[in-house]
Amino acid sequence: MLRKTTVLLSILLAIILWTCQSSPEQEIADMVITNGNVYTVDSELPKATTIAVKDGRILAVGNDEDIKAYIGEETETLDAGGQFVMPGFIEGHGHFSGLGYALMNLNFLNARSWDEIVQMVAEKAANTPKGEWITGRGWHQEKWTTAPELDLHGYPSHHSLSVLTKDHPVVLRHASGHSLFANEAAMKLAGVTAETPDPRGGHILRDQYGEPIGVFEERAMAMITEAYAAYRDGLSPQDLQGEWSEGVRAAQDECLAKGITSFQDAGSSFEEIVDYEALAEAGDLDLRLWVMARRPYNELVNGLGDNFPILDAGDHYFTCRAIKSEVDGALGAFGAWLLKPYNDKPNFVGQNTTLVETVDSIAGLALEKGMQLCVHAIGDRANQEVLNIFEERFKAAEDKDLRWRIEHSQHLAVNDINRFAELGVIASMQAIHCTSDAPFVVKRLGEERARTGAYPWRSLLDAGAVVTNGTDAPVEDVDPIASYYATVTRKRPDNPEPFFPEQAMTREEAVYSYTMANAFAAFEEEDKGSITPGKLADFVILSNDLINCAEDEILNTEVLYTIVGGNVKYQKQ
Repeated sequence: MLRKTTVLLSILLAIILWTCQSSPEQEIADMVITNGNVYTVDSELPKATTIAVKDGRILAVGNDEDIKAYIGEETETLDAGGQFVMPGFIEGHGHFSGLGYALMNLNFLNARSWDEIVQMVAEKAANTPKGEWITGRGWHQEKWTTAPELDLHGYPSHHSLSVLTKDHPVVLRHASGHSLFANEAAMKLAGVTAETPDPRGGHILRDQYGEPIGVFEERAMAMITEAYAAYRDGLSPQDLQGEWSEGVRAAQDECLAKGITSFQDAGSSFEEIVDYEALAEAGDLDLRLWVMARRPYNELVNGLGDNFPILDAGDHYFTCRAIKSEVDGALGAFGAWLLKPYNDKPNFVGQNTTLVETVDSIAGLALEKGMQLCVHAIGDRANQEVLNIFEERFKAAEDKDLRWRIEHSQHLAVNDINRFAELGVIASMQAIHCTSDAPFVVKRLGEERARTGAYPWRSLLDAGAVVTNGTDAPVEDVDPIASYYATVTRKRPDNPEPFFPEQAMTREEAVYSYTMANAFAAFEEEDKGSITPGKLADFVILSNDLINCAEDEILNTEVLYTIVGGNVKYQKQ
C-alpha cells in the first residue's frame, strides 16, 4: 500500500511539474497604452490599438483584447484617446550641446533684417557687464526681407553694430555654422587687420579698401573663435561646467517637448563624451544620445582609446560608435565645394575645408577602430570626393556592413546618386534644409543643377539608398514636425510653391526616415525605430495622424506625450 501511495504521489508531482512548465505565469506589464491609433512602422503588424511595456521594453502589441491579460493591479494605463501613436522621433543629425547653448543665447532664426539683429544685440549689451562677450546664432542674409544698407554679397558691414557695442566683443554665428559675424571689438582682440591673410580653406570678406567687414567664412572663423576661447579660458571650471550642464538640460527638455526620444549628435569633443557617458550611467539622461567623436586627426589618433566604441552605456542611453569629419562648408555661406562655379559667384567653387588626404586618413582610423565614419559634404564635388574615399576604403575592408554616412548629401551630381545604394553609403539628410534654403538654391546653383541634384530624396530612394532625416539643430529648429512637413510637401509654411516637388517622399517614407532609417543608420534597428515586441519602449503620441491628416493640418500637430523607456518624459499641459 505504501508503495502504491508513493507511486501515486510521484505521478501527481510529475503532473504538477509538467503543468508549471507548459503554462508559464502570464507576465504583467508595467505600463499599457490603450485606445491608440498605433502606427508601428513594422510591416508584420502595421496597425494596432494597444501596447504593453515591461522593464523599459515593448512586451506586446495588438488590440485591447490581446493585451488585457498583461494588465495587473500595479500596471499603469494610459488612454491615448484615439490619437496617433508612433515610434519616438530620432533626430538623425544635430548638435546637442550646440542646441543647448543656442537656447541660452541670442537666437536669430526668425530675424528678418540686419537692423533687427543689431537691435537685439544692443539690448543685450545694455544689460551685460563691460568686457563680456555677447554671442548669438541663427542669422542668414538670404532670408532677410530687407537688405542691409552697406552690403557685400548680401552681408552687412560691422560699423552699425560696432558703434553700439564698443564695450563688448560680439560673435554671431551664421545659421549654417559655416560663417560668423564679428564686431570691431572682437576683431581687435583677434588681431585682425586689413593685412591679415586668408587661411587655407577660409575667407575674410573685405570692402573696396581691403578692410574686413566683419564676416569670416569657414576656416577663417578660427581667428575669432580662438579669441573667444581665450576669454572663456579665464572663466572658472565650475562656471563652464555649470553652463554646459544647463545647456544639456535645456536641449533635453526642448527635444522631449517636440517628441524626440533619441538624438544623433554630429560631433562632440572627448571631454563632452566623458560627461555624456557619466550622465547616462548616473541615470541623468532622459533621452538617448548617439554621438560622433569630432576632433582633428592627430587628436583622434591619441584620444580613441581601448574603450571606443562606447555602446549602450547607462542602459542604452549613450553610445559613441562614430567619427565625424568634413570636406566643405555650407551653400548659404558660399562654402559648399562644387564641381562647377557658383551661379551667383563666377569663378568660385567653394571651400575644401579639410584636405581629402586627411579625411582618407581618418577613414583608415575608423576601420582600425571598428567605428562608423560620418563625413559632412554639401556640394556635389564634396560628395563625389567622399564617395571616392569610401569606395577605395571599402575594397580593403573585411566587414562589408559598415554603414558609413555622408552627412547632409545636399547637392549631388546625377551620376553619383546611384553610388549611394551601390556602395551602401547612407545619405544622412535634413529635409528642413531643403525648404529653408529654397529661396537661394537656384540663385547659387542655377535651375538645372537645382532641379536634378538638390536634396534629391526621391532619386536616392528610387536608387535603393537609405535616406535619413533630421534638422541639424541649432542650424534649424529641432522640431521634427516641421521637417516632416518639408519632407512630404517640399514647401515653406510661408510659400505655397513647392521646391521641385517630384523629389518629395510619401507620408510613409517620411515617417520611416525619422524612425527606422535613423535607427538603421546607427546600428540600432534591433532596439529602436518601430513598435515591435522586444524593442525599447520609446513612443510619441500626436494630435494628428501624420499618415492620413490633411496636408495643411500637419504643421498644427501637437506632441501630447513623449515616452522613453516606458516612462512619460513629457506631457502637454
